[in-house]
Amino acid sequence: MERPSWAPPDVDIEQPSISRIWDWFLDGSHNFAVDREVAKQMLRLMPEGPRMAQASRAFLRRAVRVCAAAGVTQFLDIGSGIPTVGNVHEIARAADPRARVVYVDTDPVAVSHTRQLLAGDPTTAVLRADLREPEEILDSPELNGTLDLDRPVALMLIMILHFVPDKDDPARVLARFRDALPAGSMLAIAHGSPDTENMPDEHLHGAREMYEKSVAQVRLRTQPEVEALFDGWDLVEPGVVWIPDWRPDPNDAGPRFDIPNAGYAGVAVKP
Repeated sequence: MERPSWAPPDVDIEQPSISRIWDWFLDGSHNFAVDREVAKQMLRLMPEGPRMAQASRAFLRRAVRVCAAAGVTQFLDIGSGIPTVGNVHEIARAADPRARVVYVDTDPVAVSHTRQLLAGDPTTAVLRADLREPEEILDSPELNGTLDLDRPVALMLIMILHFVPDKDDPARVLARFRDALPAGSMLAIAHGSPDTENMPDEHLHGAREMYEKSVAQVRLRTQPEVEALFDGWDLVEPGVVWIPDWRPDPNDAGPRFDIPNAGYAGVAVKP
């Protein structure tokens, strides 16, 4: 296939990408044929996929607003993917024009496009790095030139931690970020789960098997396991719940019964 002008020359356009599949689910335009093929296979197995993606994006918007209402004006979005409508900097600045944001992703296309989008914006930065290497992120000039780690930061981990297997010790990763951030910082997590509601179990598990063969391994976690990821943080109401049930906003989605669940979400504050 012909390489799009927005694709970096070193990107393999025949290899599917997590963030580009997600982009397609969110009606984005920055994806390749190989991404669309995997996404369509997933749709045949799990037709609820796009609504689940949209529910997660809606949770991101609500979580950012809650953090901003608490007075947090700095955001670290890891696993940010490809920018689409309703990104962190747009929502945060609508609440407070002083908001500063650092976007982090491992996908070179996501990073390249985000840099293009935010070129010349001194209050945002983009970093290509891996969540599993906290020091690489915390010590980066991109982060330290944009955020002040002596003031509260909102750490956004939206649908990324289920790509961190147990062998990579997600508790250790989260503890390192927690210890690096000051009191008053906030943590938002949305996480895939093997539990399902309003969708057949076989839809989720069939799509998961296909996804793992094509893209990446996935470690789905139960509600207690997601709650454990908030160790050392104080959860805000309503705690860890189904993603669409976390402080629902009628403007975010259709009727409650029409939103499938296969994941949990929560927001917490560092005491």
